[in-house]
Amino acid sequence: MSLLKNFSVFSIIYITLYFPTSTNAAHFDIQNNCPFTVWAAATPGGGRKLNRGASWGLDVAARTKGARIWARTGCSFDGAGRGRCQTGDCGGVLQCQAFGQPPNTLAEYALNQFDNLDFIDISLVEGFNVAMDFSPTSNGCTRGIKCMGNIDGECPSQLRAPGGCNNPCTVFKTDQYCCNSGSCQPTDFSRFFKDRCPDAYSYPKDDQTSTFTCPGGTNYRVVFCPDGLYDDGPDDFTCLVNILDQMYLVDC
Repeated sequence: MSLLKNFSVFSIIYITLYFPTSTNAAHFDIQNNCPFTVWAAATPGGGRKLNRGASWGLDVAARTKGARIWARTGCSFDGAGRGRCQTGDCGGVLQCQAFGQPPNTLAEYALNQFDNLDFIDISLVEGFNVAMDFSPTSNGCTRGIKCMGNIDGECPSQLRAPGGCNNPCTVFKTDQYCCNSGSCQPTDFSRFFKDRCPDAYSYPKDDQTSTFTCPGGTNYRVVFCPDGLYDDGPDDFTCLVNILDQMYLVDC
């Protein structure tokens, strides 16, 4: 018994030293390719100001679920990290602890779930503010997803919002668009989003064509404005500035 006990202790030490387990299930490389500054946000993860061409590396723990990454636009923060954003604002702080305010394009993920698979998607269920690419970068997983359509430029008048395009659920708050009862069908508005971003969630029950998987332990890249273009251009984009402790919208 003593020999077996000593062997077991030795085995645990050996495995720990020579076969360490990773505390981070995935690394996310978040890049801004937009021709303007964005304030990247992640829950979990916080937030980071990204000028054009800048990136932010984020390590995420195993079995994380219900997580998302998004871009905030038109932001102004003080030295303490307090302020406001035109789109994607998360309670007026730079370091997000809560989800963002619509409209915002979302990269969503759950790591090491059923069969140790990662589940990833791009969602427009909370609207659209910037184009996005969400792609695996390791582990033999090659199926990336994109949302590149001209949604801002072609947004229906009922859904238009400063800096983006709202999902109809945000505007009308009805079961038809929000699927509160657990059962709903595509609508003309959801088809507007789906036609322009076929890989993305266009309404809450859009699972079959919008959820993708990779083996657990895969790393990922999220790129804002992957083609480097912004369809609305600077004339339709505003920024928040702080003047004598008052926030004002101005042309960027």
